[in-house]
Amino acid sequence: MDIPREDPLAAVSPLDGRYAGRTAPLVPYASEAGLIRARVRVEVEYLLALAAEPAVGVSLSAAERDALRSVVGEFDAEDARLVKRLETDGAEGYAATNHDVKAVEYFLRTETPERVHPWIHFGLTSEDVNNLAHRLLVEPAVEDVLVPALRDVRDDLTAMAREHRDLPMLARTHGQPATPTTFGKELAVYAARLGKSLGRIADAREGLSGKLAGASGTYAAHRAAYPDVDWRTFSREFVTSLGLDHAPLATQVNPCDDLAALFDALRGANDVLLDLDRDMWLYVSDRYLGQEAAAGETGSSTMPHKVNPIDFENSEGNLSKANSDLTFLADYVTTSRLQRDLSDSTVKRNVGAAFAHCLIGYTKTKAGLEKVTPNEQVMREDLEANPEVIGEAVQTILRREGDTGAYERVKELTRGSRTTLEAFHGLFDDLDVDESTREELGALAPTIYVGYGGDLVDELDGRLDDDS
Repeated sequence: MDIPREDPLAAVSPLDGRYAGRTAPLVPYASEAGLIRARVRVEVEYLLALAAEPAVGVSLSAAERDALRSVVGEFDAEDARLVKRLETDGAEGYAATNHDVKAVEYFLRTETPERVHPWIHFGLTSEDVNNLAHRLLVEPAVEDVLVPALRDVRDDLTAMAREHRDLPMLARTHGQPATPTTFGKELAVYAARLGKSLGRIADAREGLSGKLAGASGTYAAHRAAYPDVDWRTFSREFVTSLGLDHAPLATQVNPCDDLAALFDALRGANDVLLDLDRDMWLYVSDRYLGQEAAAGETGSSTMPHKVNPIDFENSEGNLSKANSDLTFLADYVTTSRLQRDLSDSTVKRNVGAAFAHCLIGYTKTKAGLEKVTPNEQVMREDLEANPEVIGEAVQTILRREGDTGAYERVKELTRGSRTTLEAFHGLFDDLDVDESTREELGALAPTIYVGYGGDLVDELDGRLDDDS
C-alpha cells in the first residue's frame, strides 16, 4: 500500500492513528517537537541565567535577551524540523550530530551572535537539559489535560449520584444478592475515590524536581571554570525558577522517584475508573442501566438489536494498557547503572503514550456515563424478587430483643433457597416478641431497606476537591 506517512491510516500506533483526534491535546507535551521545544527553552533560560551571573564572562543586551526569548516563544514546526536535520543529516554548515541535545545547541547557534556560542550549553551534560525538559512537559500534560478529564468524570459521577441518591437497588456481594443500596450511593463512592486520587496526583505533580549539576552531579566543570561562583545556589535558583523543586543530590541522572510517584498516582486513579467501568458493564448486562442508542451506530455486524457498552469496554482496555505502561515506567526510570546509562532515554519517550491511553480511557468513561440511564422498574423488580435480603435486618432486630438463635432461625429460612415476604411474615407470627417488634419486622421490605444510602450521597460535600 502506498499511504503517505503523515496519514493517520499509516500510523503504527493507534494513538496516532485511530485515536489521533482524542490524543491531540497531548501533542504539545508528548510529541518529539514538544520535547525539542522544551530543550530549547531550558537552554535559553540557562543562557539568560548565566548572563545574569556577574562573575561569568557573558553579557547580553536587552535586545539580545528579548531575541532569545522569542526563539522559544516563536518556536514552530520549521524550527523543530531544522533541529531534527541537524541531528540526522546535518544542516547550516554542521555535520549530523547523531545527538539530539547537541543538535539543539547548534540550532541556537543559528539564532545567536557568534560571541555567545561558547556559552550555549556551558558546563552542562545532556541530562541536565533532558531531565528539566521532560518535567516541563509532564507537569502541564497532567495539569492541563489529564486532570481536567478526570475532573469531568468525577463531576458527572457526582451529578448522577445526587440525581439518583434515593433510587433503591439490589447490591451484590460475591455476585450474590445482598443488602440493598441506592444507585446514587454507589456512584458517590466512585466520585469520592476519584477526589482522593486527584489529590494524590496534585501532591505528586507539585513534587516534581529538577537537577542541574553536570556530568556526575558534582558541578565539576562549572567550578573548574569559575571557582568563585556558588554553583549550588545558582542551580537551585535556576531550577526553582522553572517551577520545579531542586534536587541537590544526583548522579548524572536526576533520580526519578518524583516521576515514579506521579505515575503511581495516575495508576491509582485509573484503578478507580477500571473498577467503575466493570461495574457499569455489569449493571448494563443486568439491565439495571439502559443505554442511549446513537442514530446510525452499529452494535453488532450480525445482530442488529445490539447496543453494546463499548465505551466502558474501550476505557477498560485503554486504562489497563496505561497502567501496564505506568507500572513499567515507574519501575524503570528510577534505576540507572552507576552514574549513568542511556537505556532510560528511549523509555522516557513513551511517557506520552501512557498518558494518551489514560486520556482515551477518561474520555471513554465519560462518554459511557452520558449514555446510561437507570432502569428503575428492573431494579425494583429485582429487589422484590429477592426478599431474603431483609434477613440481615430481621436477625439483627431479633438480636436486639435478646434472641440468641435469631441468626440460625433466619438462616434456616433463607440460605440456599428462594423465599417470600409471606414466609417471613409466617416466621414473625411464631416469634415470642411484643406487638411493636412484630410490626417493625412486618414493615421490612427490600425496596426500603437501604439504611442511610441516600443520605450518604451528601457526604460528597467536601470530599471532592483536590487542588482546585
